Amino acid sequence: MGLWTVLQGFLLIANAFAVLNEDRFLSPRGWSFADVGGAHGANTLKGQIIGLIYAAQYMRLPLILLNGITILVKFVSF
Repeated sequence: MGLWTVLQGFLLIANAFAVLNEDRFLSPRGWSFADVGGAHGANTLKGQIIGLIYAAQYMRLPLILLNGITILVKFVSF
């Protein structure tokens, strides 16, 4: 397993986090910023994961660009 494969795996995980919908998926399960709340909630593991999910959702445009570059590299390499 090379570095390229590991980077593709991280890209897939970031894509999975980016498509999660807060209203339909996260809030009913108690995984929204409002549920964590407070200054101490952001320091918990759950708060850190929620922050990671929101960061991935915020970075959608760079994810789209990285997906396009990955697809182009796959087309050229085969």
